[in-house]
Amino acid sequence: MKGFVEERAVELGKYIAENKATVRAAAKRFGISKSTVHIDVSQRLKKINPQLYTAVRQVIEVNKAQRHIRGGLATKEKYLQEHVLHNDT
Repeated sequence: MKGFVEERAVELGKYIAENKATVRAAAKRFGISKSTVHIDVSQRLKKINPQLYTAVRQVIEVNKAQRHIRGGLATKEKYLQEHVLHNDT
């Protein structure tokens, strides 16, 4: 079982690094929880492949810095959609 977990951590790391993906996007893509992705790429990957871990950390830090912007845009879009729906009725 341990080999599978290590392999998954590397695959997650490659996916995040190559696609500049968020933890949430990686979790959805691999069908696992965000917590599992986070543990795999922040703890396991550091021991398995330190170079890939560094690349993943850089992507995660950028995503972390931008998340408030993405959240604000999502909220704006939500309210714009609600406004359009209410004006159509």
